[in-house]
Amino acid sequence: MVTLSALADEISPDLKTQLDVLESEGIRHIELRGVWNKNILDLDDEELTFVKETLIHRKFRISSIATPIGKLGIKDDFGRHRALFERAIHVAKVFDTPCIRIFSFFIPAGESPEDYREEVLERIRILVEKAGRAGVVLLHENEKEIYGDTAKRCHDLLRSCRSPHLRAVLDPANFVQCGVQPLSEAYPLLRDHIEYVHIKDALFDEGRVVPAGQGDGEVKELLKSLISNGYRGFLSLEPHLSSGGPFDGFSGPDLFRVAARELKRLLEETSTEWK
Repeated sequence: MVTLSALADEISPDLKTQLDVLESEGIRHIELRGVWNKNILDLDDEELTFVKETLIHRKFRISSIATPIGKLGIKDDFGRHRALFERAIHVAKVFDTPCIRIFSFFIPAGESPEDYREEVLERIRILVEKAGRAGVVLLHENEKEIYGDTAKRCHDLLRSCRSPHLRAVLDPANFVQCGVQPLSEAYPLLRDHIEYVHIKDALFDEGRVVPAGQGDGEVKELLKSLISNGYRGFLSLEPHLSSGGPFDGFSGPDLFRVAARELKRLLEETSTEWK
């Protein structure tokens, strides 16, 4: 059985609206990225307490803290980012989740990612060491234009910084947008590292994001392979059906419901139980 989750700020910046829509779709977990048009790391402690108490009252739980850690130029100051990472650990502890989503730094346009490999690995190792001391797990997402945007570089990063505190988020749409076949190219390399899955699909020829199963992300086939190989973790909806940028995405309530129902259809077609 897999567990459904979602980046709820794709529904609305309003917390109540987020929870109402998720509840209507039977989704009880949230990948927490933002409320009230603020990133979760920008909320003060009073706001964090309010969100936590609201989630407890409404019987929701957190699957992951969806931070922007690593969405920083590789040439930019890492010192301030390390302080932001300490805040991410604090937020994860507040919401009683061990999981923090991260990225592996934007590479300058037109330059080779391999030229920055050692700097990327050094930074990721620093974060992984801190994660180990804090008892949290970093989930690296394959995102376009960062070092780990292709399956080979994701594998290189995960292998070179090997640790139980560094695992992979598999995002099929992001791979499509980087010209990578999610099932035949990415999955064989990353299968043993996958801890978390984003449900998002896209088209090769346009890069446009579409509901799961309607693009080139091989989502149905990926689900079959994941389940047959014992995956029982989170499937987290990140639809991006209205807009998507380097730091967030949006679908709105109606398009989010479309995305949720398309995922449930695929789960039914693959005879996958979910909660």
